[in-house]
Amino acid sequence: MIKTDAWLWKKHASPLLLERHEKTLVTPADDQVLIENRAIGLNPVDWKLMAGLSDAWQEDQIPGVDGMGVITAVGRNARHLRPGTRVMYHTDLRFDGSFARHTLVSAQAVIAIPDHISDLTAAALPCPGLTAWQAAQKIPLPAGENVLVSGAGGAAGTLLSQLLIESGANVYVTASATHHAKLLARGVIQAFDYHHTSWPQELKHALAGKSLYAAFDTVNQQNALSLAGLLGYYGHLVCIQDRLEHAPLPAFTTSISLHEVALAAIHPYGTQRQWSRLRQAGENMLQQIGRGELMMPPIESVSFDEIPQALERLKQNNNGIKYVAVL
Repeated sequence: MIKTDAWLWKKHASPLLLERHEKTLVTPADDQVLIENRAIGLNPVDWKLMAGLSDAWQEDQIPGVDGMGVITAVGRNARHLRPGTRVMYHTDLRFDGSFARHTLVSAQAVIAIPDHISDLTAAALPCPGLTAWQAAQKIPLPAGENVLVSGAGGAAGTLLSQLLIESGANVYVTASATHHAKLLARGVIQAFDYHHTSWPQELKHALAGKSLYAAFDTVNQQNALSLAGLLGYYGHLVCIQDRLEHAPLPAFTTSISLHEVALAAIHPYGTQRQWSRLRQAGENMLQQIGRGELMMPPIESVSFDEIPQALERLKQNNNGIKYVAVL
């Protein structure tokens, strides 16, 4: 067992009501590793879990889905992983997370970090990066097709836009005007300000009579519903935030396919093959970042002490900045 310094959830929705205490962690189980954290990535899902997104949480849960650090101990079935290795990870939301000096993580969930990738970058990547990769994998043969990323100013949307461009798709996006220049510089064909109610008409004009092959929603269920009518025959609606419980269009019309993205669900339901592909995707993205082929959103470092305040800022204004707490 090890005692660690951690931020604990006290059944309050506000990040400002997290409490810092010492907590005892058990010895790694057979398929786990213990990580001494160096940097912790903050994500919108963190405050959403505090607000009741998960029924599995109990008082004194350690929040936090993303982190990076050094392996310090390994379970019986994880001896292929060496202590001292720098790794990034995405946690199982049902258990204690990354808002601590140490975190127990499934051995399947750790991804080795190249030496030339900084701690900040590695901690900022897992949740938005792996989610973006999973979303891009939902649509077949995207090369040459017109696609829309709704809410591309956020971390996942920014990375997803780049992955789709890399795949050969013609990428259109919605985002706040402050993000347009950087998105266009990375290869987006046209960016629309979602604050303007006329943006769907502007998109249709830009498509010049063609339709969308796929639309990716990073906002919410209501926004996803509004995108369905923009898709052409056999189009794809990919829901990254929330999901659609019912078909959004009448039967025997455009016959669109609905897709749900849920990175965290790989922990209880993913196969070894799916885990292997996810880890490989993470490794590839780290290499692309190192070569300058994949650009991360702006990263702002904060101290471990400032996690509650930084998470509250993220909750009140998700402006595309990635907060990373450094230990």
